Amino acid sequence: MKNKLICLILLAFSLNLQAENGHSLWLRAKSSGTVNIVCAKSSLTLAIAKQELEQGWLGQNGAKIVLTVKKDKAIENDGYKLSENEIQANTELGILYGVYELLRRQQTGEAIIQNEICNPSYQRRILNHWDNLDGTVERGYAGLSIFWHDEEKGYAVTDKDRALWTEYARANSSIGINGAVLNNVNSSKLMLTSECLEKVKAIAEVLRPYGIKTYLSVKFSSPSLIGGLQTSDPLNPEVIKWWKEKANEIYNIIPDFGGFLIKANSEGQPGPQDFGRTHADGANMLADAVKPFGGIIMWRAFVYEANSNDRACQAYKEFMPLDGQFRDNVIIQVKNGPVDFQPREPFTPLFGAMKKTSVMPELQITQEYLGHSVQLVYLATMWEEFLKSDTYQEGNGSTVARTTDGSIFPQKYTAIAGVANIGLDSNWCGHHFAQANWYAFGRMAWNNQLTSEQIADEWLKLTFSAKDEKTTTFHAADWQKNFLVPVKQLMMESREAAVNYSMPLGLHHIFAGLNNTHYGPGPWFAPKGIRKDWTPAYYHKADSLGIGFDRTSKGSDAVSQYHEPLKSLFNNVETCPELYLLWFHHLPWDYKMKNGRILWDELCYTYDKGVNEVRQFQKTWDKVEPYVDVQRFSEVQSKLRRQCRDAQVWKDGCLLYFQQFSKRPIPFDIERPVYDLNYLQKTDLTDMLK
Repeated sequence: MKNKLICLILLAFSLNLQAENGHSLWLRAKSSGTVNIVCAKSSLTLAIAKQELEQGWLGQNGAKIVLTVKKDKAIENDGYKLSENEIQANTELGILYGVYELLRRQQTGEAIIQNEICNPSYQRRILNHWDNLDGTVERGYAGLSIFWHDEEKGYAVTDKDRALWTEYARANSSIGINGAVLNNVNSSKLMLTSECLEKVKAIAEVLRPYGIKTYLSVKFSSPSLIGGLQTSDPLNPEVIKWWKEKANEIYNIIPDFGGFLIKANSEGQPGPQDFGRTHADGANMLADAVKPFGGIIMWRAFVYEANSNDRACQAYKEFMPLDGQFRDNVIIQVKNGPVDFQPREPFTPLFGAMKKTSVMPELQITQEYLGHSVQLVYLATMWEEFLKSDTYQEGNGSTVARTTDGSIFPQKYTAIAGVANIGLDSNWCGHHFAQANWYAFGRMAWNNQLTSEQIADEWLKLTFSAKDEKTTTFHAADWQKNFLVPVKQLMMESREAAVNYSMPLGLHHIFAGLNNTHYGPGPWFAPKGIRKDWTPAYYHKADSLGIGFDRTSKGSDAVSQYHEPLKSLFNNVETCPELYLLWFHHLPWDYKMKNGRILWDELCYTYDKGVNEVRQFQKTWDKVEPYVDVQRFSEVQSKLRRQCRDAQVWKDGCLLYFQQFSKRPIPFDIERPVYDLNYLQKTDLTDMLK
């Protein structure tokens, strides 16, 4: 098996050197010289580290690099100590991470500080794959699953699969990701069957040398669905026994199995509340089953009642009373915002509020609400905004990052997760620039103090290098001025542009509901029989008097879930940040903004600004054609054309719809709508925008 894995690793390396279709991601550097590697130990992981150095070395020709596995109190977990000629770590995996960092700095030109300690912010840095056993991917926009096939192929594993998984593992390890949940949170009942676990074992064997643990999302009701029991009550002795035996079975075939991710009592998924039990009862029962093996339970806090007066309040209401009741190997997985991965949300108030329970952020790398794999939206700016948000729970500086990484509250385990955007498309993510979001998640998970601009700079240098085949005639300074600077600016502005042309000033969840795609505008979407909190009107509440969701003390009182001074800041319309204005307030159309415009006019100008920003992105990209290979340039150019059309639809649809309530003209210095509202309301936008 060891020799076969080495062959697969070498095969993956050779596949990564093919044409510029984006498949090589940010791992495209080719060695310009030789390196003398000294390492006293040997293993598959260390063999990979050596192979990476030999393939990607850009340092002095013939230089010596020493890889030292040696305990150092200053090095935590799989961190490392970095120098120009030595990498020291407590673990073999730490050596591999150090190798990737050394090679990254050689390629980007970032200085290497002698004996620099690089420790991860979070112990577990995990990708959540929403992949189904039939090969489809929920909210997947880059093709079918890399793990699961259609029913005809079943659980068969081929050498081609293993080679692809090796490339996947390599990409993740290079940015510090050390875990993967292999399947959808809306799990199949078959995930824990023996046949399926054998497939998981095969995947785990490929990922293991790269330090990546496998996790599974499973149904809470598995004991009754596949175990033959009459109940799945977490306090039932037979149920407890069943889960312990299942955990023992899993760890016998996958010794480094990471644990379970659970979606319970959410959107119809079964859970402990079905039996009159609490989330803590359910999570603790599972935690006890995996604890002897070092496993964790990631219990999602994404819950909301159908008849709640404010969906944004529900997670806090359900989980805060349970603070301190969870086992130490339970981590509550909380989405960054209180509704659902919206283009802009305030942070979920559970962050910092749960002081006695481990909490982990859940981010969404796949762009469910931000244009799928069509639109160029760099998400690291949003994640930086989130991680640096101050909760004030322990005074100034109690940022979301510090309340979740163990800096403020003691946690036996710290973790962060990102919903993956990976599929079988040749470029992995469906959009070449969507690769930057995968890369950025890994880098921020390793170091939550990195800035989004720093990460964008890294990614561009690694992915569109001045040393690309097409750009060998250009000097580095020329490439930096005419490609790096303008494209990095485009990336940094892209998320704000998407907010501007879709849901500015705190508007949220006003997407088209046709086919459940969450693509394109649909503030009018309200079919009969659907839950009100699945309709945009529930969130924008536009009427003749104004627009916005009143979450003040006079409304749903969501502001009370935030610690002072945020509670008062958000509650007062005069102090509420305007980027959250309509999130917390229902305001009249003629409400005067800080710039002197009335609210209606400000909405119009902001939507128009977003459209114009995307048009500028088109111009920027067209100008850099000499610096980009033909295939990637053309594919990104085509995506930007469609994004520009999409932005126009968002602007026209929202302004014409809301104009029915405002009864006010669109300012005359703004470009007129192109589409008719009646046309947009009757058209499936996912078809129109193809």
